[in-house]
Amino acid sequence: MKQQYDIVVIGAGHAGCEAALAAARLGCRTALLVMNADTIAALSCNPAVGGLAKGHLVKEIDALGGEMARNIDATAIQFRQLNTSKGPAVRSSRAQADRLRYRLRMKTVLENQENLEIRQTTADRLLFDHGRICGIETSLGEKLNAPAVIITTGTFFNGLIHIGLKQFPAGRLGDPSSLALPRHLKELGLSMGRMKTGTPPRLDGGSIDFTALQTQFGDNPPQLFSFANVGKCPELPQLPCHVTYTSAAAHEIIRAGCDRSPMFTGIIQGVGARYCPSVEDKIMRFPDKDRHQIFLEPEGLDTVEIYPNGLSTSLPFDIQVAMLRAIKGLDRVRIIRPGYAIEYDYVDPLELQPWLECKKIPGLFLAGQINGTSGYEEAAAQGLMAGINAVRLGRRQEPLVLDRSQAYIGVLIDDLVTKGTREPYRLFTSRAEYRLLLREDNADFRLCAIGREIGLLDNQRYAVFSRKQAIMTQLRQYLEHTTLRPQPSLDLNLAAYQSAPLRQKISLAELLKRPELNIAAVLELAAADGKPLMAAGIQGGNDTWQKQREWQEVELEIKYAGYIARQKEQVQRFRKLEAVILPEGLRHSSMPGLSREVVEKLETVQPRTLGQAARIAGITPAAIAVLQIHLKRGVGTILPFPPNATSQISPASPANPANPANSANSVDSTNSANSANSKRHPSREYQPQ
Repeated sequence: MKQQYDIVVIGAGHAGCEAALAAARLGCRTALLVMNADTIAALSCNPAVGGLAKGHLVKEIDALGGEMARNIDATAIQFRQLNTSKGPAVRSSRAQADRLRYRLRMKTVLENQENLEIRQTTADRLLFDHGRICGIETSLGEKLNAPAVIITTGTFFNGLIHIGLKQFPAGRLGDPSSLALPRHLKELGLSMGRMKTGTPPRLDGGSIDFTALQTQFGDNPPQLFSFANVGKCPELPQLPCHVTYTSAAAHEIIRAGCDRSPMFTGIIQGVGARYCPSVEDKIMRFPDKDRHQIFLEPEGLDTVEIYPNGLSTSLPFDIQVAMLRAIKGLDRVRIIRPGYAIEYDYVDPLELQPWLECKKIPGLFLAGQINGTSGYEEAAAQGLMAGINAVRLGRRQEPLVLDRSQAYIGVLIDDLVTKGTREPYRLFTSRAEYRLLLREDNADFRLCAIGREIGLLDNQRYAVFSRKQAIMTQLRQYLEHTTLRPQPSLDLNLAAYQSAPLRQKISLAELLKRPELNIAAVLELAAADGKPLMAAGIQGGNDTWQKQREWQEVELEIKYAGYIARQKEQVQRFRKLEAVILPEGLRHSSMPGLSREVVEKLETVQPRTLGQAARIAGITPAAIAVLQIHLKRGVGTILPFPPNATSQISPASPANPANPANSANSVDSTNSANSANSKRHPSREYQPQ
């Protein structure tokens, strides 16, 4: 049987779901392949979305037109803001999900998406025609033809589960691993490695003494993820989590069981996540710590299962039971599912272009843990970008590449394709040079226009963004143009806020820069001084939560204006290097002055811009200077980079930007100021071995 599609997506985890939805919504006939249709969008590890830096990714996915934010908003049972005591750049959102409802809702969205077919099958190999991908072949011999294939297989490539000294093949507990396709990719010459991750045991909540534990409630009012849902209430009842700690007795049990741990007996060969260690790893690496925090998180409204966040382990089952029962509140606990470690194959992300297409195999895109990342959010972000760019490949349009100054998605992908990774990659706010510009609260301002241009953001959601933009613009203009003069009554009101008297006329915006004043206080001072509050979006200090959020964003922009201006200057310098394009096929070995190590690194990564070359690990400023000299002698191209550029795609036709198919087709790839920054070479072909 031969069946024709525009795009085939292999794997229906978080990357696969976003990739398939993006492709189908942009008008492409898409097939989504999954081993088990009942596990689509499964939260394989923790039942939560977001977290430090990960919340930024979820909001960026939402601004571009992805689904993850809306899915968690509809299925969350607790919302929390993290790092609220710190600066705005590092504040992040996190939500506990009802594990079952999250999966079922995403499955429903996929099943009802036009242009998308879900197929329960296993992909075994890629098909080629004259050196280019033309589809895939399944384990049943079925051929699905498509000019673009996206692989998003998570931990399923040669997955091997470890529980103590016992091992068995699986992509996830209860699901088989994929064996034929990773073997096929190795035969095609892709550089691959081995990684490891793990998950805690799942506990029976009925066997836990919650009365002995600290209760942790969610935020009130909760802040939902999607910009279109700001001000709305959660759809599901909200549940608390509970906090407990490991004990000295538990640590002794763990140490005594390490001789049967696959981690400490050399059985596990894959590299584990540095920032999410197993509990036995924490005990052995930090012997001075007498306890480690554990969050007991409910898995849903209709189940007793509890996820003990912080207790990832691959210890034998009997050790897991003994360890748990030495922890406060868990002395009679029952395990429903054991914790385990899983090893799996991944592809070196240096094999990829910045738009996630394989350099060696045009038409093949990779997204998610197959690229060496960890986390649902990192996977979903890659899946969305891979889906968008697979569509643009088929339509001979320039790929969408977000740079490091535009989005955390840009930071994530640039880190992968420029530096590679030898351990599971996790995104942090510290990885972003311009994180004050890449805050959670302004993700819609940064990316909604791009989502609109490419055709993923519909009229209704874009209207929500436009309304917010209008209110914030009006409020900011009011603050900048309304002034107060020194007078006794105003000084008295300022004293109530423990703020100094005025010495001269001042705008409300300047007054707002005082740390003791917030925007509500400034508006009240203006009202008391007889200044009219000119717009419905500004009137009153006890407005709706949505308007308060808009006020907070304006306040933040004003209070941090100096720092923001400084980072924008840094971005301009960054973009000057990004505007220097290195030609395709540049032979670095022919350039005098470059060391053998530098040449090897440049040949491996094949940077597209001078800026990307400068970010390669081990590339010195001296090497960049040598490259600049050769470029000035006529090697390479230097193109102007618009100082106010927000996207690396051409503007969409205004005729019908809400129509995904029309909008995507309307992009004029020959008229992009940054088209060279996204240069594609479709003539390059791959000859399978």
